Amino acid sequence: MLLTDLRTIYERDPAARNWVEVLFCYPGLQALMFHRIAHWLYKREIPFIPRLISQISRFFTGIEIHPGAKIGKGVFIDHGMGVVIGETAIVGDRALIYQGVTLGGTGKENGKRHPTLGSNVVVGAGAKVLGNIQIGDNVRIGAGSVVLRDVPSNTTVVGIPGRITRQDKLKADVLAHNQLRDVEAEAIRALFERVKELEKQMEQLETNLHLSTTDVCVGNEVKSDSDLVIEEFLDGAGI
Repeated sequence: MLLTDLRTIYERDPAARNWVEVLFCYPGLQALMFHRIAHWLYKREIPFIPRLISQISRFFTGIEIHPGAKIGKGVFIDHGMGVVIGETAIVGDRALIYQGVTLGGTGKENGKRHPTLGSNVVVGAGAKVLGNIQIGDNVRIGAGSVVLRDVPSNTTVVGIPGRITRQDKLKADVLAHNQLRDVEAEAIRALFERVKELEKQMEQLETNLHLSTTDVCVGNEVKSDSDLVIEEFLDGAGI
């Protein structure tokens, strides 16, 4: 499993130059090594020691993984500072987790109370995935998102609370975060275009009926201050 983790880092991180550097300078890999030992002891119901190993790992790496969490093969925790993975969380094979991510619970209930991530899931920096929810395979969770409900496979989640969108047209490169959609800006853009179309129709009706058009300039588009504010917001989102 260590070889699989090393190979994954080489495949996904262009900064990885040699195995010595990866082994000693990648806290995500070190945290997984500590965790696999702690998890092995935890499954055999050995008291105290698994949690002690978890706390030692947290001290040295800044990554807190409860010994009870199940971590698949080829998982890559990139940078990793501030990552928290709860006791009943399940992380599928080849997941990519960035710094500041929380796979946490939402209450004090017993049993399964942390999320389950499928295979090839990407969780962006600072994202929070909370509760006993299912995240499907090949899902991308945008940086800073808060996910509180199940997410089907092959989708993207962005925003607070997380909104689900399809990613069929996105690139396969999991590191291409610039390909994530801004669904809120897209919705506002659609409404803005609809309002402008309705304004044009009203303008045409006023012209046909020879009504006063004091606030409308026919032939040359005149943008109000509110139009400029909206367009600046949408252009800033790249929509």
